[in-house]
Amino acid sequence: MAGGTLLTLPKIKSQRLMIVGLAASLTLGGVVLSEIIKNQVLQTQQQEQQVVIPKIKTVTALGRLEPEGEVIQIAASSSGQGGQGNKVSKLLVKEGEEVKSGQVIAILDNSDKLQAAYEKAREAVSISKANLAKVRAGAKSGEINAQKAEISRIQAQSLGEERAQRETIFRLEAQWEGDKATQKAAIRRLEAELSNAKSEFNRYEKLYKEGAISQSDFDGRRLKVDTVLQQLNEAKATFERTRRTGNRQIQEAKAVLNRIESASTQQVNSAKATLDKIAEVRPVDVEAAKAELRQAVAAEKEAKANFEQTLVKAPKDGVVLKINTNAGETVSNDGIIELGKVKNMMVLAEVYQAHIGKIKVGQNVRVTSNSLNSDLKGTVDFVGWKIQRQNVINADPSENIDARVVEVRVRLDDESSQKAAKFTNLQVKAVFEL
Repeated sequence: MAGGTLLTLPKIKSQRLMIVGLAASLTLGGVVLSEIIKNQVLQTQQQEQQVVIPKIKTVTALGRLEPEGEVIQIAASSSGQGGQGNKVSKLLVKEGEEVKSGQVIAILDNSDKLQAAYEKAREAVSISKANLAKVRAGAKSGEINAQKAEISRIQAQSLGEERAQRETIFRLEAQWEGDKATQKAAIRRLEAELSNAKSEFNRYEKLYKEGAISQSDFDGRRLKVDTVLQQLNEAKATFERTRRTGNRQIQEAKAVLNRIESASTQQVNSAKATLDKIAEVRPVDVEAAKAELRQAVAAEKEAKANFEQTLVKAPKDGVVLKINTNAGETVSNDGIIELGKVKNMMVLAEVYQAHIGKIKVGQNVRVTSNSLNSDLKGTVDFVGWKIQRQNVINADPSENIDARVVEVRVRLDDESSQKAAKFTNLQVKAVFEL
C-alpha cells in the first residue's frame, strides 16, 4: 500500500502541471483573440464611417395620362324613353371634336314621336290657360251685350204697353167724364122741363077747376109731366149706369196697367238676373279651370322629359375621345361616346406605400414615356387617402405586380397638357422631386 502511494504522487503532480499550463495557454489565447476582434471592429467602424450613403432625391412611380375629371362614357338615359335598346338616329359629333356642356351629341330613333307628343302637351297647356282666362273674365262680351239688349227690349216693350194702357185709361176717363157731363146736362134739361111741366100742370089744374079748360087739356098737361118725369128718371138711371160702367172700365184698365207694370218689372229683373249669372265668375269654376291647367302642365313636363331623354347631351365641356355607337346602331353597353377634358391633362400615378410619406401637394413632377417626344412637367395636385392594389402594371415580369400603392394626381402645366392631349390612358413614369 505504501509503495502504491509513492508511485501515484508523481503522476498527480504531473497532471496538475498540465492543467495549469493549459489554463495559462487558454488565458493567453483569449487575450490575443480579444485584441484581434477588437481590431477588426475598429477597422469595420472606420470603414463604415468612410462610406457616404447617397441621399434619395426622387421617387418614381408608374401612372397613366387622363383628362381632368377622368374620361366619361355618355350613354342614353337608363330609364324612361331613352333607355338601352333604342337606336341612334343621328350622331352629331365625331372623334376629336370639341363639345360644350349641354350640346346635343346624338338623337335617338324615337325622338320624332316623343317630340310630337310634347308639342301636343304644350298645346293642351295653351288651351287650359285660355279656358282659365275665359272663366276668370266671365261670359263673352257678345253674350253680355246680347243680354243687355234683351233687357232694353223688355223695358222698351213694357214702356210701350204701359203708355198704351195709360192712354186707354185716359181715353176711358175722358169718355166717362164726357158721358157724365152729357147725362148731367140731359138731367138738368129734363129737370127744367119737369119743373116747367109741373108749373103748367098746376096752372092748368086751377083753370080746370074753374072750368076754364077742358078735361083733355088738363089731362094733356098731366101726361106731359109724367112723360118728362119718366124721361128724367131714365136719364138719371142712364147716368148711374154710365157712372158705374165708366168707373168699372177705368178700374179694369188701371188693373191691366198694374199687371203690365208688374210683368214688366218681373221680366226686367229676370233678364238682369240672367245677365248677372252670365257675367258672374264663380270661385268653383276658377278652381276647376286651375286644376285642369295644373294637370296639363304636369303632362307637358312629363312629355318634355320623355322627349329630352331622346336628345343625348354632353354633361360638360370636353373632346370626343372615342365613338362607341354610330348612327343606326343600338346603344351599346359602353355608351355612345367617350368624353374627356383634354385641355387640362392629369397623371394618375401609383406610388408605393413605402414612399407615399415623401409625396406632398405642390411637389414638381417630371413625366416620361417612350411615346412622348419630350418630358412633361407638372405638380402634385392631390394625394389619395386609400392604399390599394396596383392597377398600372409594368411590362417587366420581375416587377412586383401586386404591390400596395396610393393614387397621386399630378396636374400638368399648359404646355405639357397640349402635348399629352391625344394620349389618354398612355402609361407613363412619374418622377417626383423631393
